[in-house]
Amino acid sequence: MHPEIARIQSMLDGEGYVADEALATSVYLAIQLRKPLLIEGGAGVGKTEVAKVMARALDADLIRLQCYEGLDATTSLYEWNYQRQLLHIRMLEHSEVPLEAKEREIFSESFLLKRPLLQAITHDRAPVLLIDECDRVDEEWEAFLLEVLSDWQVTIPEIGTVLTSNRTRELGDALRRRCLYLWIDYPTFEKELAIVRRKVPGVNGQLAGQIAAFMQFVRRAKLEKTPGLAETLDWSAALIALHRGHLDREAVEQTLGVLFKHRDDATLMRTQWLDHLLRGVEEVEREPVPWNQETINRVAERVLPK
Repeated sequence: MHPEIARIQSMLDGEGYVADEALATSVYLAIQLRKPLLIEGGAGVGKTEVAKVMARALDADLIRLQCYEGLDATTSLYEWNYQRQLLHIRMLEHSEVPLEAKEREIFSESFLLKRPLLQAITHDRAPVLLIDECDRVDEEWEAFLLEVLSDWQVTIPEIGTVLTSNRTRELGDALRRRCLYLWIDYPTFEKELAIVRRKVPGVNGQLAGQIAAFMQFVRRAKLEKTPGLAETLDWSAALIALHRGHLDREAVEQTLGVLFKHRDDATLMRTQWLDHLLRGVEEVEREPVPWNQETINRVAERVLPK
């Protein structure tokens, strides 16, 4: 592994993010090539967290633009402080200041409300700009963003930009070509286990292994909303809060609402999958340690519905 990639992986790890070589490589290249990093993947797999951890690891400010349907250039770039401008105009009504000077004053930077994109452009030191869920905006705003990013390539090359997408809308080819690309999949058993152990205070080794194995099995079902890493951590915390030291049917049924956010998913798990999932966890525990993804795959072939 390239020593700089290893260093970035170590930095991310030091901030509590379990990063594989592919992610660390993407971050390194985004910094070196001064290109935005477009991260796609299912909901809850840790896309947004990459930018947050990057900012902490690089000791940089994080500027976040949360995208939504209807977002426009004004809201994301800048607005004028109209109330302050009107108040200032009233104060100058009877002054002898020339009209042109009044106009220059009320349209000066002191009356400007900087929104995330302009904050990033004018920041006094290189920030990390997070453009979160950019697939939620329309094609017009995407074209505007492409223009802004293209200008940055020339004028503000030091800004680190991370775009995330859940693929609710397919992004245009022009924006994709402007960015480096990274797909974050659901974690492997080993990665999920490491994250649970690191992120959930008070979890014992047995429960952490059972949780990671259970989640690997769950994601093999056809669900409306496959639970991601965020749900794994929430569920782990819920089990700890209920003083559960191991998984059983009662513990899972009691906490189904933490994992599954659609009624049909919860019903499917409870009525058709739960017995198989728990049996799978039991089978994993009979396997030689340390368990790995191959262990999970082998057990899944034996016990899960086809």
